[in-house]
Amino acid sequence: MDDLERELRELAAWLETPEPPQVAAEVRARLAAAPDTRRVVRRRRWRYALAAALAALLVAVLPPGRAALADAVAGLLRFAGITVSTSPAPPPPTGVGSPPPAQRNATLDEAQRLVRFPIRAPAVLGLPEQALVADPDAEGGHRLVTLLYRDGTVRLDTFDGRLDLVFYKQASGSQTRWTSVGTAPAIWIDGPHPVSYVDRDGVVRQESARLAAATLIWEDAGMTYRLEGDLTATEAVAIAVTLE
Repeated sequence: MDDLERELRELAAWLETPEPPQVAAEVRARLAAAPDTRRVVRRRRWRYALAAALAALLVAVLPPGRAALADAVAGLLRFAGITVSTSPAPPPPTGVGSPPPAQRNATLDEAQRLVRFPIRAPAVLGLPEQALVADPDAEGGHRLVTLLYRDGTVRLDTFDGRLDLVFYKQASGSQTRWTSVGTAPAIWIDGPHPVSYVDRDGVVRQESARLAAATLIWEDAGMTYRLEGDLTATEAVAIAVTLE
């Protein structure tokens, strides 16, 4: 901290900041009248050092680094186009919720023509029983593709992770933890949680909110994958690593 203080004092010499004489005199008088000033400064330095050490530790354990740290402190975790709120959850949505905008069925070949990214599926699950596309732009390019398995109880959502926020999830801190899919960092949300779709205008579509099952979220080659179903974290990762 002494090195930092010295550097700041040296920097001050380069700044043209006129000092109001009256204010400066009052500040000096207060400092002179406070015998514990140095002790308070030292105590504050220890607090700053402790905070810096804690921040460094959190950056080390959160794979996406500083951005994840800032969001985690605020109760929000932004990762690969998905925001997870870990603040106290509101009452869960009732009913099944409405689908994302303009969602419709499509064959796998048709879905591939309607999206601008390669559709990949987990080999271990075999061919999907159903494919859905949603949220088209003015040129007909759809933003989201969903593959359904096991009578719809397991779903894989895929979208371009470089796009803006696509899903908003509400989960408690105890439900959310970091894991990995191969070498890629991933988020595991254990248990049911509310999930909403965020449209192209950045509006959270609360009418699409529903209660989602346990979910694994990861990113690969710029694409975001969201695997949801009645699965354990180990089972979900074992499925995710077979993506092809």
